[in-house]
Amino acid sequence: MNIQHFASYDAMSAAAADLVMTDIRQRPDLLLCAATGNSPTGLYRQLGQEYTTAPEHFSQLRIFKLDEWAGLPADAPGSCEHYLKEHLLRPLAISNDRYFGFDNTAQDLDRECERTQDLLGRYGPIDICILGLGTNGHLGLNEPNEVLQAHCHVARLHTTTLQHGMVADLHEKPTQGLTIGMEDILASRHIIMLVTGAGKETAKKMLLSGEITNRFPATYLWKHEWVDCLVED
Repeated sequence: MNIQHFASYDAMSAAAADLVMTDIRQRPDLLLCAATGNSPTGLYRQLGQEYTTAPEHFSQLRIFKLDEWAGLPADAPGSCEHYLKEHLLRPLAISNDRYFGFDNTAQDLDRECERTQDLLGRYGPIDICILGLGTNGHLGLNEPNEVLQAHCHVARLHTTTLQHGMVADLHEKPTQGLTIGMEDILASRHIIMLVTGAGKETAKKMLLSGEITNRFPATYLWKHEWVDCLVED
């Protein structure tokens, strides 16, 4: 794991954008798996600025949604779909045929996971996976558990996860999420982990300790050959 420390969120985000742009220039049609929330917002803002000066760099880029809150309407401000449209898909002019992921309004969640897994098998593996560090160490919505799921699945959300800024203020919070599994995340060619945000000191310490445990899924990134871990101090 290549760990880099930064004095500010903006510096961390700019460094992450440089890493992404290096990969895109080498492979314009790469598949980027996109996390949501505050951690990657600065990175996506930087990519949007890059688009304004060099839109041709993004004309073949493909986006895969990492996870989604089950049951939220696609246009709900707290949904991952709404977030990605606002921060990534529209700013980079990603067409519908270059965007893949979970439909959070699907009635049959297990079948939706099967459909999404098929998409990943067809268009993957992931070239760049953008991740943020959850307070309980989840990756995507792969929550701490005795057994971590390999592929796309329905996850029961932990109480700490429901304090996430995207859903914390909802009157009726989702109890389940849809997420890419651990094996598919770790099959990514390149992983960029962004560590930022208040209240994550314990999570940061656990991740950087190097101990690998199901109680903290993010520690499995130590098994991957190419992880850039960018930490805001």
